[in-house]
Amino acid sequence: MARKAAAAAMDGKSSELARAVAEAEAREERLQRELEAALARVAVAEEAEERLCVQLGELEAEAMTQAMEYQQHVRALSERLALMDGLLRSSGLHGAVVQPGLH
Repeated sequence: MARKAAAAAMDGKSSELARAVAEAEAREERLQRELEAALARVAVAEEAEERLCVQLGELEAEAMTQAMEYQQHVRALSERLALMDGLLRSSGLHGAVVQPGLH
């Protein structure tokens, strides 16, 4: 009878260990799936970061082009204004031109 009790105790411990191993394996599989999902999200985030960097570079280049064009336009207008001012001064009409706000 002692042997039966010992065998029953061993069976109980054995099934308890088997349950613990099964739970550990299930937890490991769940964690593995979570890790794979996290790695997939990281890959998506990295791709998005790359696309954003490319877009930012394109926008910076476009902004630089627009700034240069604007600066060139301002220079052209300044030169035109200086030319007109010179023409007015040389024609003697400079003081005769009615300036806005000075009626």
